[in-house]
Amino acid sequence: MAIKIRDKSIDIPIIQGAMAIGISNGNLAGAVANRGGIGTLTMVNPGYNEEDFYKNFIEANKRAFTKEVKIAREKSHGNGLILTNLMNVVEHKEEYLEFLDTQDIDGVIMGAGLPLDLPKYISEDKLIAPIVSSKRALRLIMKKWQAYKRKPDLIVFEGPEAGGHLGFKVEELDMDIFAELREILDFAKDIPVFIGGGFGTPEKIKKALEHGATGVQIGTGFLFTEESGLERNAKIEFLKNKDKYENTILKSPVGLPARGLLNNFVKKAREVNIPPKRCMACIKTCKRRDTNYCINEALINAVRGNIEEGLFFSGTDIKNIDELRTVDEYIDYLRSAYE
Repeated sequence: MAIKIRDKSIDIPIIQGAMAIGISNGNLAGAVANRGGIGTLTMVNPGYNEEDFYKNFIEANKRAFTKEVKIAREKSHGNGLILTNLMNVVEHKEEYLEFLDTQDIDGVIMGAGLPLDLPKYISEDKLIAPIVSSKRALRLIMKKWQAYKRKPDLIVFEGPEAGGHLGFKVEELDMDIFAELREILDFAKDIPVFIGGGFGTPEKIKKALEHGATGVQIGTGFLFTEESGLERNAKIEFLKNKDKYENTILKSPVGLPARGLLNNFVKKAREVNIPPKRCMACIKTCKRRDTNYCINEALINAVRGNIEEGLFFSGTDIKNIDELRTVDEYIDYLRSAYE
């Protein structure tokens, strides 16, 4: 099947969701694109392993991102699309977007807030896409984008079962996701709409397509593949002990609810504030002096496999995952939903 996204196309109805600080890396994004899907690189502190990260983090992030784009392009063999995700709430957002516009990527997806000025920084030869949680948010974004004579090239509607930051209040987590999808589809008209949050099985993909979605965004399913940047022993630990690490709603310094795994770090953060060791002033909405914890430090600990001190985002799909797969094996598992 071929799915048109403006002047580009993909062969499978799957976006690999971005996972911050090294998890959605070039190996993962490239492997998904190679199968004809959309691979998404993170632009949230990808330079965490660079030697000068704490002294010169903006340049370290740019340098590391360029490396990951090259890896993704090589692994994709010219198939699919390579996008990137930048959170709207990061500091230096404008500088990062101007940098991304120079990179060998097909476009930019933006969430964690309303990306009202995204078209200002990304040229028309690249795709632009918002992550939204409602028709209301989409309407606000598209109204602002009219000033730039742009509209979304695709839309990601992320529901409350997704891992990571959520665009919902806690009391809204039991929403009727397909009713909201219908509202978004009616408003979006001919724009492709991908739905995310608990859609990492063939059954759920089929249901999404039956309800009119162009495709699905999957994060957690790809988190537990060999190619994702999460340290391998951590992947195995969480899959072997799913009953121990409850999937739960977390409090984030970003100022949004989030979904992840209940480990000792999360339990401690619910009781006391954990002072940052090195504040990099990376998030606009973080209350740095009295923050609950440093999300940058917690996510770096996570990608390195520090189960005791890391923050591990995960959606509800973890309940459906029993083993590590390669990206190819996982996509083969999903194929029955759309072929």
